[in-house]
Amino acid sequence: MKFLADENFDNTIVRGLIRRKPDIDLIRVQDVGLSGEDDPIVLEWPAQEDRILLTHDVATITRYAYERMAAGKSMPGVCEITFDAPIGRVIEDILILLECSLEGELAGQIQYLPL
Repeated sequence: MKFLADENFDNTIVRGLIRRKPDIDLIRVQDVGLSGEDDPIVLEWPAQEDRILLTHDVATITRYAYERMAAGKSMPGVCEITFDAPIGRVIEDILILLECSLEGELAGQIQYLPL
């Protein structure tokens, strides 16, 4: 399972995930040249790369993800995390999803964390 952290995603969570699981396949929007891009473009990239998007953008990403699916486009999954969620809990929940989900199991789904 591979992840893409949205531009506004808390880097403390990213660092915590890498510290807990150094081999996690997680890159940031900034690392692939998508900084400042609109949400539909951000969602297109992980769809092409089969990556689950980690985001705090609960206002608009959800709508665009559902629009992608309604249009018959692929959507490997989105994990929506509220800004005020406890960081340790979010890290644990992402690791649980990583360890307990089969490849492709989150496709077409939006998960809200913490679980």
